[in-house]
Amino acid sequence: MVPALCSCAITPMTDHPDDRSSPPGLVSLVGAGPGDPDLLTVKALRLIRAARVVVFDRLVSVEIMALAPPDAELIYAGKQTDAHHLPQHELNALLIELARSGRDVVRLKGGDPLVFGRGSEEALALAEAGVPFEIVPGISSASGCTTYAGIPLTHRGLAKGVRLVTGHWREGQALDYDWHLLADPDCTLVIYMGLTHLKEIARRMIEAGLATDTPAAAVENGTTPRQRRVIGTLGDLPDLVAMAGLRPPTLIIVGKVVSLAGSLDWYGTRSAEANTT
Repeated sequence: MVPALCSCAITPMTDHPDDRSSPPGLVSLVGAGPGDPDLLTVKALRLIRAARVVVFDRLVSVEIMALAPPDAELIYAGKQTDAHHLPQHELNALLIELARSGRDVVRLKGGDPLVFGRGSEEALALAEAGVPFEIVPGISSASGCTTYAGIPLTHRGLAKGVRLVTGHWREGQALDYDWHLLADPDCTLVIYMGLTHLKEIARRMIEAGLATDTPAAAVENGTTPRQRRVIGTLGDLPDLVAMAGLRPPTLIIVGKVVSLAGSLDWYGTRSAEANTT
C-alpha cells in the first residue's frame, strides 16, 4: 500500500522479454530534492517528464510524481522505519531486471541520491551487473528543509561547519556515535530520520557537554505546503515535537544557527507553524 504522502496510482509490472542480446536500458538515479517541484534540477525534470518507467521512494512528493507522463509505469519502492515495501536486495534486482528488458528507468529518490539515500548501493549493484547508470544530484533535505525553515547551515560567528548524521541505524542497532564529537557548539548538526530516537539523541548530546539551551529545531515535510516547524532548545525539543505530533519525514537541526529562524522565516507565511518559542 502506498502511504498517503504519495497518492499516485501504481500500475503492475507488465511482462517484457529479457533479451540479453539487446543492450540494457539506462538507469537514472535521480535526486528529487526535498519536495518542492520548483527545486528539481533541469535534468531531473527532463527525465521525469520523459519517463516510461519510474521506480520511486516514499519521500518523493505528490507534486513531483504528478510530473510523470500519465502512461508511465509507476513502481513504488518506499521505505520507512521497520517497514520496507521492497527490501533493498529485491529493489536492486528489480532495477537490473527492468534495465535488462531494454527499458530506460528513472529511479526517483527524495533529496540527493547519495546523502542517506542508498543511491551508491544501487549504483554498485548496477555496476556489478553490467547495467549502465547515471546519477543526477538533487538538493538535499539538509539544505532544502533548513532553508525553507529560515535556518542557515553556516553563519559567521555561529557555525564553522556542518555535520550530517542519521538518527536511525539499520536492523534495530543502537546509535553508536562519538557523542563528544557531535556535541560541538561551533558546528551545526543535521539529523536525518531522528524522530524516533530524538529523546535519546538529546540526552546523549547533553551528557556529552552540549548546553541544554542550545537552539534546536524540527522540520516536518520541509519545502512543501505541508511544512511544519518546531523551534526550541536541545533540552525541550523532544517534548515540543511530541506535543506538536510531528511525523516522518522530519529533519532535526541542532546549533546556534537555529536562533536565526525567527528573523529569516521567509516561508513562514505559507507554512503551518506547529509551535514556536
